[in-house]
Amino acid sequence: MNSTTTAPAAPSRPDLRPGARPEPPTTALGLTLLRVVLGTTFLLHGWQKVDEWTLAGTQAAFAQMGVPAAQAAAPAVAVLELAGGILLLLGLGTRVVAALLALVMLGALVLVHLPAGFFAADGGFELVLLLAAAAALFALAGAGRWSVDAVLAARRRRAA
Repeated sequence: MNSTTTAPAAPSRPDLRPGARPEPPTTALGLTLLRVVLGTTFLLHGWQKVDEWTLAGTQAAFAQMGVPAAQAAAPAVAVLELAGGILLLLGLGTRVVAALLALVMLGALVLVHLPAGFFAADGGFELVLLLAAAAALFALAGAGRWSVDAVLAARRRRAA
C-alpha cells in the first residue's frame, strides 16, 4: 500500500508592511491611545525644557548631571522631545522619531538615572525606561492605522 502524506501547510506569515494588513480596531485604538499619550508626554517634557527651565537652565542641569556635551545635548534633546512629541501625536515619521526618542531615553537611563535605582521618586530610571520601551514599540511597529503615516502609505500604494 502506497500512501503519501502531505505535511500541513505552514501558517502564512502576516504582511508587516505599514498598512498592508490592517490591525483589528482594538489594536488600532490601543496603538493610537499609547502614541497620543507618549507624544503628549514628550511634547510637554520638551516644552518644559524650553519654556520653564529655559535652554540655559537645561544646559546647566545636564552639565550638573554629568551629561557629555551638555551645551549641545540639552537643546538637541529639548527640540527632539518637543518636535518629536508633535510628530508622534500626528503619527508622522513615527519610526524614525520614535527610534531617536528611545535612544535619548536609554542615554538618560545610563548617564543619569541608573545609579539612583529603579523608582522615579528616588531619581531612578523607572520613567525613562517606560518611555524608551514605548518609543521602541513605535520604532518597531509603526504608528498604527490611525496616523498620518498610514494615510501616506495608503496613498503611495494607490499611486503605485
